[in-house]
Parts: sequence; C-alpha cells; structure tokens
Amino acid sequence: MVLEIILGILAITLGYTTYNQMQKVERLETWAEKYAEKIVQAQEQIQEIDSTGHFEADDEIGTIFEGIKNTVEELNQITEKDI
Repeated sequence: MVLEIILGILAITLGYTTYNQMQKVERLETWAEKYAEKIVQAQEQIQEIDSTGHFEADDEIGTIFEGIKNTVEELNQITEKDI
C-alpha cells in the first residue's frame, strides 16, 4: 500500500515537471524562431540601405557600418546552423 502511494506521487510529480519543461522549451523555440526572422530582416535592411555603397565608402561611417554588417552576418550564420 505504501509503495503504491509513493509510486503514485512520483508519477504525478514527474508528469508535472515534464509538462512544465515542455512548455518552457516551446516558448524558447518560438522566441528563437522570431529572433532568427529579425536577424534576416536586419540583414535585408542593411543590404537595402547600402545598395549604392555610400556607407562603405566613407571612412568613419564605413568602419562602423562594416562592423554592424559583419555582426549581423555572423548572427545569421549561427541561426542558420542551429535552426
């Protein structure tokens, strides 16, 4: 009798924790997908802004713009690998 009660409590606890963790993973997956979409949009906007190449040609702005562009490309590569 005691063994059945302990196993019942254990089963309920494991069921609850599994459900709770599944909900957290689903929220994290949704967040990661939205983040990846925003990175792709940022990369497209950067390419659209510098379609003429004026930002890269300027010395001061070009250095900062190139850094931003490289960072967005690195983030895009990371999200493409993991997702």
